[in-house]
Amino acid sequence: MPVTSLDPAPRPQSLMLSFFGIHVRGRDIALSSSCVIDAFARIGITEEAVRSTLTRMVNRGLLERHRQGRKMYFALTPRAAAVLQDGHDRIWRTGAVNRDWDGQWTLVGFSLPEAWRRERHDLRSRLTWGGFGPLQSGLWVAPGEVDVAALVAGLGLDAQLRVFRGTVIGPTEVAQVLESAFDTKAIAAEYRAFLDRWTADDPADAPQDFARDPFAGQLLLHTDWLELVRRDPHLPAEHLPADWPAIRAEALFQDLARRCAAPARAEAERVLDAIPTGG
Repeated sequence: MPVTSLDPAPRPQSLMLSFFGIHVRGRDIALSSSCVIDAFARIGITEEAVRSTLTRMVNRGLLERHRQGRKMYFALTPRAAAVLQDGHDRIWRTGAVNRDWDGQWTLVGFSLPEAWRRERHDLRSRLTWGGFGPLQSGLWVAPGEVDVAALVAGLGLDAQLRVFRGTVIGPTEVAQVLESAFDTKAIAAEYRAFLDRWTADDPADAPQDFARDPFAGQLLLHTDWLELVRRDPHLPAEHLPADWPAIRAEALFQDLARRCAAPARAEAERVLDAIPTGG
């Protein structure tokens, strides 16, 4: 019986990245398509969806194929390894609560021709990924020091950007910047929703019964949390409410992650079909 999926359910590619991040990141191995299909069946993902996702990720340069006999195996590309390392760092190093802000902001100004709709969309997507919010037309801000050159690499828009670092001075207040550039109510609501999902009183309402299947529960938990922290611009805690829900949500995630780690690892060793890739 497959586990109850999250509401809203994460995209198959997000689940796949989490799966490879948990079981492959940092290891020179490839996993067979059959074992991935079996693993995803535990969370209600069909074989067709798994095969389609694997193919799309190969086409996007995130996975590479390795054939051994009649079996097809999949390994991470360097690009995917970098994405997963970024996710790992956001979860375990950066964290969901920014308690060490030094008062510095990174600012990006840009002006693109009206016809450059795709370029504008791509730039805004990258900036959002990097923790930026739109302060006013053509000016985005992020707390702390952000490597903008790396963030926008490959877009071909360097000549259209103006990048600065600085501090807020009167009459402007930090609270005004946060209110203008970031939807703090929506961010807080997402953390509260995470808390509600993973502390459900009725096991039937929870995303996963860890006692029954920690292997599948670990995948859902990590995917849910990673999608959440990747959308979080990591705003300075000193300028947020004292009861900021990210604090409780992070503590809950870490507790659940520790509880399922050992049994999930044991189950992975039992069911995953891996081959070495030779580095």
